[in-house]
This record gives sequence, structure tokens and C-alpha cells, in this order.
Amino acid sequence: MPAERAVIPWPELKRSLVAILRGIRPEEAEAVVAELIDAGFEAIEIPLNSPEPFVSIGKAAKFAPPGCLIGAGTVLRVADVDRLAEAGGRLMVSPNVTPEVIARAAARGMVTMPGVFTATEALLAVDAGASALKFFPASVLGPAGINAIRAVLPPALEIGAVGGVSEADFASYAAVGLRTFGLGSSLYRPGAAAADIGKKARAVVAAYDTVFGKRS
Repeated sequence: MPAERAVIPWPELKRSLVAILRGIRPEEAEAVVAELIDAGFEAIEIPLNSPEPFVSIGKAAKFAPPGCLIGAGTVLRVADVDRLAEAGGRLMVSPNVTPEVIARAAARGMVTMPGVFTATEALLAVDAGASALKFFPASVLGPAGINAIRAVLPPALEIGAVGGVSEADFASYAAVGLRTFGLGSSLYRPGAAAADIGKKARAVVAAYDTVFGKRS
């Protein structure tokens, strides 16, 4: 029989929100991450198609408190996982399901969140040892579509809605039992002032707490 894959569990965050900072530049990283953490975000993703992403990830990882998950999105190759680990990243998010990438990230102690859209992709990711699934684009599937696929997935598996999702959608996803979200353009746009991002982040956190309450 094949060896059982390592699975790093999705952490018990006070708010299961992932800030997606696509396009952030290294010189912006510390100020933006500081605003997000101060607002109450505990998971931050810097996609690898951003300028010098590993520099930004390294800065964020050094700055963030120990309980925060700092990592990369758009991770496509095993070599990227290794560079992410060297930069201090603990979160690996991908747009697809590549079992070797998920396995390498888990072996390096990372929380993993591959992107899926169908039941076939979701079950492949589960078999590869994913910590959580990122249903993307969630706006196409909607809460009902994601909930239908969940019927064939392990009940305890963390499910995230990403893509076309904002704080205005929290209640509709909560109605089908989802509480994990990745927020990109609704929260962050390249070049935006850190203070403005912080203001948006606080509004998101307030909306999340209204719908889900806050874990102590």
C-alpha cells in the first residue's frame, strides 16, 4: 500500500479570512501587512505573479507575529514550494491541484489550500493531503454549487470560497456552513495606500464578526 500522505490541519483562526495581495511590491509589504494584522487578519497570501514575491513574503514573515499564516498564492511548482519555505512562508495556495506540490508543501510543514472547481478536482486534492480547499471562482458556483459538491467530501474538511467574494456575501455562504474566505480585489488593489487598505480590512472584519461571531 502507498504511504499515507502528511496532512497539516487548517489552523483555528479567530477569523478564517485570507487577504490576497496580488501585485504588491516589496516596498509596500510591511505597511500593508501591518494594517491587515492590526485589523484582525491572521492569514495573508502574496501570489507569485506579484513583483519580487519572495522578497515581500520574507518581509511579511519576519514582521508578522507567530500566530499569523504568511505565504504564497499561484504556487505551481515544487521549486516554488522550496523557495517559499526559505522565505519563511507557512501557507501554500495554488490555483490548481498538483499532488507533488501539495505533498512537498505538507512535508515542509505548510498549510495547503489548492484551488478546485469540480468534485473530481476536490477529491484529488483531498487524496493529495490538502489542508483546505479553495473553491474558485466561487462567484460562478455560488453557495449552492459549493454546498452540493461538499456532499461527497470529508465533513471536517475546511472549505474556502475565493473569487468574486466580498463581505457582502458572508451571510449567504454562512447559510450553507462556510466560514472561510479569500479576499482579493475587494480588499486590496496594487498601489492603494496602506491606511485605505486598513480601513477596508476593518470593515471586512466587522462584517465577519456580525455574521460568524469571533473565536476567542
